[in-house]
Amino acid sequence: MSDAADLLNLFADLVRCETRLYNALNDRLRERHGIVTSQFEALRYLRDHPGSRVADLAAEFAIGIGATSKSIDRLERQGWAVRQPNPSDRRSSLLALTPDGSQLVDAAEATVADVLAELIGGALDHAAVTTAAQAFSKLRSVLERDQIGTPTG
Repeated sequence: MSDAADLLNLFADLVRCETRLYNALNDRLRERHGIVTSQFEALRYLRDHPGSRVADLAAEFAIGIGATSKSIDRLERQGWAVRQPNPSDRRSSLLALTPDGSQLVDAAEATVADVLAELIGGALDHAAVTTAAQAFSKLRSVLERDQIGTPTG
């Protein structure tokens, strides 16, 4: 087990790397596609999980349902997503991408892949990327399994 200083340094590096990567993606997505990273992530989730509900997105991204619903409202206003009646639960809606939303997320995904290859691939070799991906996947699985960091509201 790592000592406290190692864990504090890991946390600091992790947070600062995430912030810088997120900001760089925001800039490039805004410039090329008129969206930000959070919108890309929501559109990508909807593409990859058809028939999702607002609660599903909130759980995936560990954010509140109210904030998620407002985010979907913005995607709807832009014509990229729609709410459809849920045949098994009239209290919720199922979410779907529009054709414009589908086209946007596909184009934006290519941009994100290019930016990540440039920023991460330029700093780490393939073995380091694989090792880091495996470590963070394991950590994420434990945090999600134990419902750590899940919003209460």
